[in-house]
Amino acid sequence: MTKKSWHLSRRTFLRGSGVSMALPWMEGMAGAASGDADLPNRFCAVYWPFGVVATPSDADKKWGWFPEGSKKEYRFTNVLESMEPLRKEVTVIGGISHPNGWSMGGHDTGDIFLTGAKLDNGSFENTISLDQLVAERFGNSTRYASLIMSSDGGVGEPTRSMTLSFSREGRPLPALSSPRRIYNRLFGQETERDATTARRRLKNSASMLDRVLEHSRSLSRQLGKSDQEKLDAYLASVDAVEQRVGRAESWLEIPKPKVNADILDLEATQEGPKEYIRAMYDLMSLAFRTDSTRVATYMMGQVAGATTIANAFPACLGLPGNWHGLAHGAGKKGGAEKLGMFDQFLAQNHSRFLQSLADAQEGQGSVLDRTIVLYGSSNSRTHNNHNYPLLLAGGSALGIQHGQYLRYSEKDMRLSNLFVTILDRLGIPAERFADSTGEFSDLLS
Repeated sequence: MTKKSWHLSRRTFLRGSGVSMALPWMEGMAGAASGDADLPNRFCAVYWPFGVVATPSDADKKWGWFPEGSKKEYRFTNVLESMEPLRKEVTVIGGISHPNGWSMGGHDTGDIFLTGAKLDNGSFENTISLDQLVAERFGNSTRYASLIMSSDGGVGEPTRSMTLSFSREGRPLPALSSPRRIYNRLFGQETERDATTARRRLKNSASMLDRVLEHSRSLSRQLGKSDQEKLDAYLASVDAVEQRVGRAESWLEIPKPKVNADILDLEATQEGPKEYIRAMYDLMSLAFRTDSTRVATYMMGQVAGATTIANAFPACLGLPGNWHGLAHGAGKKGGAEKLGMFDQFLAQNHSRFLQSLADAQEGQGSVLDRTIVLYGSSNSRTHNNHNYPLLLAGGSALGIQHGQYLRYSEKDMRLSNLFVTILDRLGIPAERFADSTGEFSDLLS
């Protein structure tokens, strides 16, 4: 196809004062491609620790994580009710796990959530994670091979890793936890290597958006009306994310103060974790929409007791204690509702993320249509390494069918089988992954 003057390359950037900002997909980019077949495939994984209310009593059923019913005839409980508008885009999966994790400690399996490796007898030799296998295939097509994030950052220690991602040699890959650093990496100074200096320069100058605005006006004159509207909406979303990053950063970097409870500003304290989680999700959404990367992972929390930053998250809902304590108290009177309320909050943030991908047009469909998103934990309830709570979303353009609640026996199905199917749908055929025995045919349309 001949490239017209108004056709844009998928690699078009807005530039200004050393800043480079990628653009989302626009109709004007279609002329340079042959069709939807040339659009990118993507993978995302989001993990949380400590499990859920997996087997609630009759009195607590509405706070159980898993739906009631099965197959296409199921009902979300309070916990996943935010997924109802996305019902045709999601599948809830129950009854499966990594058999290699059954003999591990109850809080050790976060390390193998995306690897399925067997870590026992004092051996901490992991294997490549699913996301990094995908990154090996798609990484050369984007500025960043993968975006690795966690609420705590770094790598942690064996069986208490602060990252979901492991190299082909099984080494943990460090995760980013600062929304500002992630934002700068995606949209910041191209030549600035000193993160501290980059942060200072950004704070002491005009916003990222201001610095590319002049170029955006020039580009806008080349676009059709529909693409102009998309560009305006995109710049508005970037501005909103930038502001949220600033608010989240202030909460993340200031230690929790010891103050008299009578003078504590609960509203200000509670909003911090909310802004942080939203900012992390927004950054993944922008990274996918601008094709900055096609692989992203976010470890919302890890299991190192009360030392993890994520243990402070329940306070944003006014819930007592830390995340670990909520999970342990789920079997006590009123405990299922408390943990269920927090799981509901996490699901609401995840559904918001999925909706942002579903609302982002790409070709004849949406970004979500070509993105497979895995959301789950490696505990059913705290210390139990069976029956993982899992939700798969997206990928309808890749041959995945949704609108189901699939429940299996661990004897017949395992999580690594799902990984084989995900790889196949992404165009990365794999006969096996870890201890897989087949594929997930119930997901194939």
